[in-house]
Amino acid sequence: MKKRISIVMILLMFGLLFIPHKIITADASFSSDVNYKSAVLIEKNSNKILFENNCHDRLPIASVTKLMTVLLTMEKINNNEISLDDKVVVSATASGMGGSQVFLDSEEEYTLKELLKSVIIASANDSSVAIAEHIAGSENNFVKMMNERAKELNLADTNYVNCTGLPSPDGYSSAYDQAIVLKHVLDFDLYHEYSSIWMEDFVHPSGRTTQMANTNKLSRFYEGCIGGKTGSTNQAKYCLAVGASRNDVELISVVLGAENSKGRFKLASDLLNYGFENFETKTLFDSSMLKDMTIKIKGLDRVTHLKAERDYTYVTKIGEDVNFSLNYNLPNMLTKVYENQVVGNVEIVIDGVVVDKINILSTETHDEVTVWDYIKEITNS
Repeated sequence: MKKRISIVMILLMFGLLFIPHKIITADASFSSDVNYKSAVLIEKNSNKILFENNCHDRLPIASVTKLMTVLLTMEKINNNEISLDDKVVVSATASGMGGSQVFLDSEEEYTLKELLKSVIIASANDSSVAIAEHIAGSENNFVKMMNERAKELNLADTNYVNCTGLPSPDGYSSAYDQAIVLKHVLDFDLYHEYSSIWMEDFVHPSGRTTQMANTNKLSRFYEGCIGGKTGSTNQAKYCLAVGASRNDVELISVVLGAENSKGRFKLASDLLNYGFENFETKTLFDSSMLKDMTIKIKGLDRVTHLKAERDYTYVTKIGEDVNFSLNYNLPNMLTKVYENQVVGNVEIVIDGVVVDKINILSTETHDEVTVWDYIKEITNS
């Protein structure tokens, strides 16, 4: 009898191994049959987590690392510290990088624009190192900049050791942290211009070409995709960070540690679909909610129009009400005001908690009155 029970137990154990592994996620309303280590879905503007499973786990992220390389590069271009027209001489170190690459020629000159496009489209390791050396003098110096920026973005579970994502035991990040990096990358029009390219030839100074193909398949096959970054190594397995926009809702999905490439794209797509089907954004505050402000200049009333420094939107499940209020903090008396001057603020309160504070600005200048102003005042009275 004991022998029969043991056989049955063994059969059951081995049988279970062949049952498809269905992962029940942190949100019971979403499930997936894809094997993975970590995932997150956030709403881009608010950073609100709509779904997560181990999203703060520290894991290798492979070439998703290049999102920070791209972010630093675009920020420096935006600040006029470097230019897309910069000439970059490729070092032997950069040209000798393994993994995904566009096979740069050592000691040849390329434009920063060419190199940046190849990183965004084809995840080129050689171009990443060439850019890092151009900006910081060495990859090590550039990595210091990457980690400094990570601290500024409050990425609590990230440590960069190179600009490529090539395997290193000390390099790691989390699904949530990379969602935040992608959020900032997506703010640049230049990124959208390059990330939407599906295939393009990379032309070397010698005239030879290397064909680049976009590693993010969702850029072509997912409706509303606004960019993303893939990554894969033996240690990290298959990773993906991707953003999409539909009906004024912008979502970011990150998958780390999927078993295969097909799985990362499927899970990321399923998460985005789940978000678009179940959530909506509501504008809780914008400039239309502001009344004009009256100020007194030497006894005369002057009206200035007001505007919000930015709108405040909030994501909720479709049909769900938001319990919110607005606390306006405006001065009782002003004697002068200038265009774009901060004249107060509004606090956004949700469920009794202040979640944001937005500056209120004047749209015009009122700083003096003339004799003609007094005459008009008397005439109109």
